[in-house]
Amino acid sequence: MAAGLPDLVDCARLGSDAASLERVYSLSELPRVQDVLAGPQGSVKAAFAFSRAPSGRSAARVSVRAEPQLVCQRCMKGFAFPVRSGSEVEFTNDEDATASEPERELFKSEAGMVSLRALAEEELLLALPFAAACGDPQSCGNAPCIGAAQGPELSGEMRRPFSALQDLLKKT
Repeated sequence: MAAGLPDLVDCARLGSDAASLERVYSLSELPRVQDVLAGPQGSVKAAFAFSRAPSGRSAARVSVRAEPQLVCQRCMKGFAFPVRSGSEVEFTNDEDATASEPERELFKSEAGMVSLRALAEEELLLALPFAAACGDPQSCGNAPCIGAAQGPELSGEMRRPFSALQDLLKKT
């Protein structure tokens, strides 16, 4: 993030002013995404367009663009995953509140203040796949993939992985 730009902002004031902000965060600054990344390199560009929701609460359109390196769950190699995502949120201090419109999500603010970094990180997390995969299972990472058909199953021969154990049990 550029020096001097605040992370915590007053969402009510920004909503009243219909302000638009942009920030760029290093992926290494976002602790909740670290577990799915192949490495911390890269950044996420976030745009925030604040407004007022029909309920009178402050709201924002949050958009993120990034190309994080994720770990493929088939070949366990890193690959670039382009992300372009956006959603609308309403800010509230009340845990039991509901959004004024079904397409909006609620985002908890602390005394009317919200962290732009946390908002960008949340949007990025929502855009990432549950189980990342880099491509076609047959060519994934140019290596055999976990779950890809290979070996005796292709020839019609049946594998019996515990047959040696059965022989040992008979001897005892």
